[in-house]
Amino acid sequence: MDLITKIRTTAKASGKRIVLPEGTEERTLRAADIILEEEMANLILLGNTEEIKSNAAHWNLKQIARATIIDPLDNPDMEIYAKLLFQLRKHKGLSMDQALKLVEDPLYLAVLLIKNGDADGEVAGAANATGDVLRPAFQIIKTAPGVSAVSGAFFMVVPDKSFGDDGVLVFADCAVNPEPTIKELAEVAVASAQTAISIAGLEPRVAMLSFSTKGSAKHEKAEKVVQATLLAKQLAPDLLIEGELQADAAIVEAIGRKKAPGSEIAGKANVLVFPSLETGNIAYKLVQRLAGAEAIGPVLQGLAAPINDLSRGCSVEDIVNLVAITVNQAKNKVKF
Repeated sequence: MDLITKIRTTAKASGKRIVLPEGTEERTLRAADIILEEEMANLILLGNTEEIKSNAAHWNLKQIARATIIDPLDNPDMEIYAKLLFQLRKHKGLSMDQALKLVEDPLYLAVLLIKNGDADGEVAGAANATGDVLRPAFQIIKTAPGVSAVSGAFFMVVPDKSFGDDGVLVFADCAVNPEPTIKELAEVAVASAQTAISIAGLEPRVAMLSFSTKGSAKHEKAEKVVQATLLAKQLAPDLLIEGELQADAAIVEAIGRKKAPGSEIAGKANVLVFPSLETGNIAYKLVQRLAGAEAIGPVLQGLAAPINDLSRGCSVEDIVNLVAITVNQAKNKVKF
């Protein structure tokens, strides 16, 4: 069973409630029809009720009637969510009138549904920029307890099954934090291990990557990775984690034995934590293009609830898959 099939299968019959704030958008509605047909999630669609129903009929989508539809501009519970937003943001100078206006925005209403316990996760971005999707999430959902930074992980499925777990590896951070601190890097390591477990069912073996292996080079950037590794071990004592390791020592067993003898991780890593956003982003794109790997993500990590952002060029299948990922994040929260 390939990774996406596994993710979609484990999402089925979860009962998790995922809100799609771009409820009138064609790809989103087509994806919703598939999700409801396959019973991967209970969906909440935000948008004009008549427009959603009309579009569903026009595109011959049979399952949309099973979704909960909320029109942000005609919402009987508008004041409930406006009061919640006001309480959360009044210290920032937000007025009640401003809150009433913001809850008409589907991206704000989506996260308020989650904050109020009326939804378990959100997927958006087919019709909105990343900043617009994430701003309400950062303001209202915020980071998980004990976490200071959000990060983005990719599942990389490479043709050579000798790498990772049957060709599946997690790369992070490839999407969010340009220059993580030691603490943030340690948190990325722990969050990425949790992502590996909750979404793919992997037993994480985490490598903290550098241009140095076990002191082979002396530099402040290598030392930063060493310190982040030590902190990650304190944050998650049961986590298998090793650093600092060069990439080849992390994923090639013969080289791992030579460069880091006795290591449980070297040569066997399935979670690769990069020292900066630029290294992670460059690496995943190179592996995707040169090795013909499938890149699944980014999966956002570190938020107090699962919220994931699509590319505006996404396909219907991309939306279906990201909803399945979000469901698995919601149902399989891991604590080390």
